Amino acid sequence: MTDRFPISGLRSVELEVPDLDQAIAFYTGIWGLTEAAHAHGHVYLRCEGDDPYTVRLSKGNAPAMLSYTLRAADGTDLTALLARAEAAGGKAEGAIAPLSDFGGGNGFSMFDTVGRRLRIVQGDDRVAADFTELSRPDRLSHININTTDLERDIAFYVDGLGFTVSDRSKIMGFVRTNSDHHTIVLATAPVETLNHIAFNHRNWEDVMKASGRMVDEHHPMGWGPGRHGPGDNVFAYFVDPFGIVVEHTAEMLQIDETYRVGGPADWTWPPGRIDHWGIAPPKTETCKAAQLAIPFK
Repeated sequence: MTDRFPISGLRSVELEVPDLDQAIAFYTGIWGLTEAAHAHGHVYLRCEGDDPYTVRLSKGNAPAMLSYTLRAADGTDLTALLARAEAAGGKAEGAIAPLSDFGGGNGFSMFDTVGRRLRIVQGDDRVAADFTELSRPDRLSHININTTDLERDIAFYVDGLGFTVSDRSKIMGFVRTNSDHHTIVLATAPVETLNHIAFNHRNWEDVMKASGRMVDEHHPMGWGPGRHGPGDNVFAYFVDPFGIVVEHTAEMLQIDETYRVGGPADWTWPPGRIDHWGIAPPKTETCKAAQLAIPFK
């Protein structure tokens, strides 16, 4: 028997930044995205895969996470999914309707149990993948969200959106909605903010090359390189010009229902080690502060 999820994956994030020109220059010229469209008062950027966009930029007074968008699987009943999410503590923002965003599709917007906005889209456009040799991301991998109540938020994703738990560490919960080990990570923190956004690459060497491009442009690594415990993915963390933590990652562990869900005892490290490789220096203070600072607006 194979897993069947109402949500097929993470499609996009919608960000607000104080300087659109600077954000476009960073995310296209250095991070590795390409411009897809200017429409509806937003700038849409895409990875190399078939999503119409993966980052939407809007101008605002301060950096913020406006929303993140999950793609509903073909055949998912959106009415039933919305009712399920509301029963788990979510609050609908309007009705199910065509989305005005670039890429279209039908869907709905809602708030989770503490007011973070998420959107569900189904039937949005797919574009031709445009793979190059330039070490650019091919899609979003996952987002990490800070939470003051880990159990509450795990329950929302599992009961409300049909995710399943893949692992638990001492302070984090990892939930998935496809064969990737995790699509959402929930990190215990004193705030309900964005922790980081992770962009997937086809292999670990592309992560290294993309990280080298960042360093060449005087953006120091905030944490890494390394290989995580839960998920086994290679990571390299950076802080963008607005204080948003972004991650280049690759080789996420692929799992199914036969995977044994781990607990905190499975994810402990010897003194001085924080990942499988043991070569990453400690996370910078700048990165640690940024991982708590970006609000959901």
